[in-house]
Amino acid sequence: MWLVAGLGNPGEQYADTPHNLGFLVADVLAARHRIRITRPECMALAGPGEIGGKPALLAKPQTYMNLSGTSLKPLMAKHEILAENLVLVYDDLDLPWGHIRVRPKGSPGSHNGVKSVTASLGTQEFPRVRIGIHPGHPLSNGVDYVLSHFTRQQKKELDEVLDHAADAVSLIIAEGVEKAMAAFNRRAPGSNKEEE
Repeated sequence: MWLVAGLGNPGEQYADTPHNLGFLVADVLAARHRIRITRPECMALAGPGEIGGKPALLAKPQTYMNLSGTSLKPLMAKHEILAENLVLVYDDLDLPWGHIRVRPKGSPGSHNGVKSVTASLGTQEFPRVRIGIHPGHPLSNGVDYVLSHFTRQQKKELDEVLDHAADAVSLIIAEGVEKAMAAFNRRAPGSNKEEE
């Protein structure tokens, strides 16, 4: 069993913000695979189904971003899901808007939701799909930006960004993290190494 956990904040006021991209990707996957993410479970909304030919549970923690781990740890224990079968999907201010980065493991960086998950699980050894949200200009306040509504331009590009991220999740489950990294991690022009 795989767990695909999209990170975000519950509530209408957060629905249309960069910080909720994880929730939005979970919704895209739910629509594609006819999964209903409606079952209250371990402080999350969850829905079982199949992705990439394998059993999967889609989840949106309802604890607010910074406490995501307090929902995911008991959810994984209940369904006997190993950390290596958790795919965490979240926004990343360290990447340019719309860039998708697949990683097999790693530090949470400055992302409080990922910090909560790694602290609760006691490991960083789980795949993740990071979705870039940096607008490409200096920000006076990162917190205000991640919780502000999408710009008109971002809204135009949003469906494509969500589709790419959902494709990355599906490929991780169907064929493994390495394949997904090869397919989705863009290389910087003129460079033969992956962007960090």
